[in-house]
Amino acid sequence: MIRLPLAAILTIVCLCPANGAAMDHIVMRRDNVEQQLDGRIVVKADDGGLLVETRDGVLWAVTPQEQVDVKSDDEPFSYYNATELADVLLKELPAGFETLQTKHYLICHNTSRAYAQWCGSLFERLYLGFGNYWSNRGFKPTDPPGLLVAFVFADRVTYSRYAQRDLGDAVNSIIGYYSLKTNRMTLFDLTGTAGTTQTRGDARQITQTLSRPEAFGTVATIVHEATHQIVFNCGMHQRYAAIPKWLSEGLAVYFESPDLDASKGWRTIGKVNAPRLATFRAYLAKRPADSLEQLLTDDERLRSLEGYAESWALNYFLINAKPKQFQDYMQKMSAKQPLVTDSPEERLAEFRAAFGDDLSALDKEFVRFMSRVK
Repeated sequence: MIRLPLAAILTIVCLCPANGAAMDHIVMRRDNVEQQLDGRIVVKADDGGLLVETRDGVLWAVTPQEQVDVKSDDEPFSYYNATELADVLLKELPAGFETLQTKHYLICHNTSRAYAQWCGSLFERLYLGFGNYWSNRGFKPTDPPGLLVAFVFADRVTYSRYAQRDLGDAVNSIIGYYSLKTNRMTLFDLTGTAGTTQTRGDARQITQTLSRPEAFGTVATIVHEATHQIVFNCGMHQRYAAIPKWLSEGLAVYFESPDLDASKGWRTIGKVNAPRLATFRAYLAKRPADSLEQLLTDDERLRSLEGYAESWALNYFLINAKPKQFQDYMQKMSAKQPLVTDSPEERLAEFRAAFGDDLSALDKEFVRFMSRVK
């Protein structure tokens, strides 16, 4: 699940070319408080609104009414280095946090270092496996421009207190999430929710605890969110672009089943997701004739377990049965720019351009293919 606060960006609809490589400095006043944003203007809207990415990777939607001053200088835009980023993030977080850096991640945590290291190892295995998987299929991901950030809280109480601002009332049912606005993952130490009261130990003990069947769903959720973060930082999707939800969520589900006993975290990336397959097959008995078209055009379908299951199934079918067409479609999705909306008709046209005009025939092929999956 991707957390996207839409209310702040609804007025930014008409786009002009994004700014160049110069460092931009925007003074804004929001809720009677002035603050300065140092970064780069990603989008300029015809109404004067701005989408600004600051040096810590956070996106800010700034309305014309909020702008006090906008200027640029000759210094080129750059993301914070690891030391600068750690300093900025630790000031934002409650007292007691420290950082752990891996090759591609900066993990801010107030749990045990062993658990933070376990998270870092899992994320790096996913990152490596993800890159290899798509490179072997003709879509080579790019490296992210900066370190990927994860916040790991020691327990659910402190996590909920922090995440309330992003999740609202849903905080009690969501154990981790990726934010398009901040580009960060936020989660908490799962060893207290895995059906055991075992004291946190070293990485081996943590892996054993979280490899138990009762913990599978919680670990899969974290991998799901980590996949979102990689996808939006490796050139496959751009944040705030009009990516169909069946694609973004279906891809995350496609990768969400780790095998923690395997040395690289997965024995087979993209293996059949048994719970999603069971849900999809149960749905087939009541599936309407226009289900595929609804899934392609209406993101609201992803408010149900059946919508997630069908999204996973469609990705699984297209990746395995139509790899060249799927690659072409992904290339088109990667070119979508932030805040450019599309209509249901445009979504259908893009899909048909990649996979053929006859949706009815494709749907029958899709259902037949999935009926043989085991």
